[in-house]
Amino acid sequence: MWYLLLSLALAVAPAVAFAVFIYWRDKFEKEPVHLLIACFILGALSCIPAAVMEVYLDDWIQPNRFGMKGLFLSAFLLVALIEEGCKFFFTWFIGYRRKAFNEPYDGITYAVMVSLGFATLENIVYVMGGDIQVGIFRMFTAVPAHVVFAVMMGYFLGLAKFKNNSIWLKVCALVIPVIFHGFYNFSLYSTAQVPLMITGAGISLVLGIILSFRAIHLHRKNSPFNPNGKNFNGKLNT
Repeated sequence: MWYLLLSLALAVAPAVAFAVFIYWRDKFEKEPVHLLIACFILGALSCIPAAVMEVYLDDWIQPNRFGMKGLFLSAFLLVALIEEGCKFFFTWFIGYRRKAFNEPYDGITYAVMVSLGFATLENIVYVMGGDIQVGIFRMFTAVPAHVVFAVMMGYFLGLAKFKNNSIWLKVCALVIPVIFHGFYNFSLYSTAQVPLMITGAGISLVLGIILSFRAIHLHRKNSPFNPNGKNFNGKLNT
């Protein structure tokens, strides 16, 4: 029993920590807790269509036949595009259209909560099917990766919301996380080339973290509720 409880704790604790951090960084006008919980739950549920599509397309395309090209196809199309696409849809569905989305930072908040729901259920599946070491490893790799991809998505959704619902910015909200997620996965899949696996995944994660902090800073600065900021008027200072 203790082993099961420890495994579940390792699967859930990172998501809770990141959720608290993102919520705490929303200094000026916090989002309704019930809406954040809904984002988390729907994010977890988004694992289901993502898993179905991944299994179906993997069986149909059979990327293993194509060597390194197959790994690239699997990393970017079968995993990154599908998973980020599902998270994008649920972020837009439950968060983007709400009246509570009234400042740029809200895009980051909603996207991260959806992504954390996704990462938590994914973590539970991995930990229950593996061991404690898997949970510890994912605590410092996969979960932070999901968060930084979500921050990027939320950053562009925050821009889009207050720049006349720009289609181009919405495209960026999906494409940029897919590129980072795809490169991260492609590096990890390249187990036969350990330097590529370690270096590529590390670069993707570290660069994503740096850009995420920058994105958080910019959207907090541009909050209409920031008493030290300039008048908002729907225009962002980037």
